[in-house]
Amino acid sequence: MPGPPCTAMTRKAEAATEPRGRPGLYRLLAWLSPGFPIGAFSYSHGLEAAVADSAVHDRMSLAGWIAAMVAQGGGRIDADVLCAAYRAAQDGDVTALDAANRRGIAFRATAELALEAAQPGAAFLATCRAAWPDAFLEAWAAPHPDPLPASGERENMGMASPRVPSPRLRGEGQGEGGVCHAAVFGAAAARAGIALDDALIGYLQAFAANLVSAGLRLGIIGQTDGQRILSALEPVVGRAAAAAAIRDPGDFGGATFAADLASMAHETQYTRLFRS
Repeated sequence: MPGPPCTAMTRKAEAATEPRGRPGLYRLLAWLSPGFPIGAFSYSHGLEAAVADSAVHDRMSLAGWIAAMVAQGGGRIDADVLCAAYRAAQDGDVTALDAANRRGIAFRATAELALEAAQPGAAFLATCRAAWPDAFLEAWAAPHPDPLPASGERENMGMASPRVPSPRLRGEGQGEGGVCHAAVFGAAAARAGIALDDALIGYLQAFAANLVSAGLRLGIIGQTDGQRILSALEPVVGRAAAAAAIRDPGDFGGATFAADLASMAHETQYTRLFRS
């Protein structure tokens, strides 16, 4: 007859199967994977028009363009929206999350940039609701206000009281509807226990990597040059994330007029690979 299992060995085996690392790291990696189905690969943030105009034509010009986007353009706006949404979700404040989401949709220079913020946002929210459901995000995403939950239920959902009507989330960035990708990402990160610094660096790195991928598909760089650009952007992303975490909300905004003009030109460009 075999004896009882060794207690020490059992404890060691159980410890080996317990999750390790920072809370939410697995979800952060999954949500930022190119395989996460939000369609980000179909957008170039105006880069396609800049390449057609030869304003961006090689590794150095592409690296400079992306660095400006991260520090002063769409990346900066997204980082501020992400921070506001993250803090709103931490506090269970639906009103503040609505405000961050609306700002993230409204502060776009062109219709294509608004679509680039909203369509991936709607896709991200839909996928999270299906695979990583969360009561707070589910309530916020509801197309109509629900009856006010009982006090205990409100606390379990992490919601502030009183409730306010949830927005109509149409997903195309029209009017006050739509889901800003940075806003819903920030809220989901907070609900998953992901550190704000990690969420910011991850989001901005993915933003930069998507533009590098666009440059690759437009034929102005190769794979190795793409990695050289990402290496050079590491301190840019780090500084942008650190600045966003402490920036005063009154300093919200961006200033990359060349990119805005490129996006406007892209709307009427004859041949296009990308949606923005």
